[in-house]
Amino acid sequence: MKCPFCNSVDSKVVDSRHTDENNAIRRRRECEVCKRRFTTYEKIEEIILIVEKKDKTREYFDREKVLRGIVQSCQKRPVSFEQMEEIVNDVERSLFHSMKREVKSELIGEMVMNHLKDLDDVAYVRFASVYREFKDLNSFQKELEHILQEKENK
Repeated sequence: MKCPFCNSVDSKVVDSRHTDENNAIRRRRECEVCKRRFTTYEKIEEIILIVEKKDKTREYFDREKVLRGIVQSCQKRPVSFEQMEEIVNDVERSLFHSMKREVKSELIGEMVMNHLKDLDDVAYVRFASVYREFKDLNSFQKELEHILQEKENK
């Protein structure tokens, strides 16, 4: 940490404590060269994740919105709320670990569908029908045939 008085980079921490809001650490430092003290604050940098939607508009990532879509898909299915939350947690964790500041909504939808496909076929088809915007019965039937073929190959 550079001393604000003499610009030396040699300083030591003489005291550390959490701020009142508990969202940062306040550090008292002493410059090794000029012996003057100064205060610094250390806090976690929050990553803001932007989602680019199909229509090219952008919005903040909203885990509750993803969870609502999963909950709707899993209505009256043997899927616990904890399992649904775990899907959202895993998707969110993967997105933040990618360190990208902007992701396409298609990526999020595909990640959710991959989880639902392993968890419950009906929930998967429900989610896919909304996400992929099936226009007619033929596209819906093709997706069902694809699922059945994957099941046979396992």
